[in-house]
Amino acid sequence: MCLGIPMLIVERSGNDAVVESGGVRKGVRLDLIDTAAIGDYVLVHAGYAIEKLDTEEALETLELIRQVYRAGMGEDVT
Repeated sequence: MCLGIPMLIVERSGNDAVVESGGVRKGVRLDLIDTAAIGDYVLVHAGYAIEKLDTEEALETLELIRQVYRAGMGEDVT
């Protein structure tokens, strides 16, 4: 199973970018997305941004990921 994570672009230089989510920063490539800019959320998989996301959609997905994590840790997510 593959999982893409919504991440926020915080730096960009050509097709290289730095993205951030949950305090984690990593370098990714933007070769597959023409219009990605600083401040955009992108779906990241295997070191590439594979899709530009609507901010609301990205934040909703991140919250769902947090809930799954907390449930797996035995925390109440309601």
